[in-house]
Amino acid sequence: MDDDLDVLTRADLLAEVKRLRAGIRAHRDATGHDLCWHHPDLWALLPERVDPALAVPAWAPFMRGCVAYRASLDRQAPDAPRTEGDYTAAD
Repeated sequence: MDDDLDVLTRADLLAEVKRLRAGIRAHRDATGHDLCWHHPDLWALLPERVDPALAVPAWAPFMRGCVAYRASLDRQAPDAPRTEGDYTAAD
């Protein structure tokens, strides 16, 4: 699957590592409401182009998952600042 790496020069490999690190940092640095979304930009860093087969939960289980995720942030980042801003759609 990663055979494309075998033919890259050292300079090409360094450029690829820097590109991947930038993508990982962008994902890591997501905050506020951006924490809740799937991240096709992160997936697009992979060389293979696939159309992810998303399975979208029904509303009730989805909302339970949102609540569980938010509760996990209280455990994992108890000292993180809290925001009061409402979500506003970008689309």
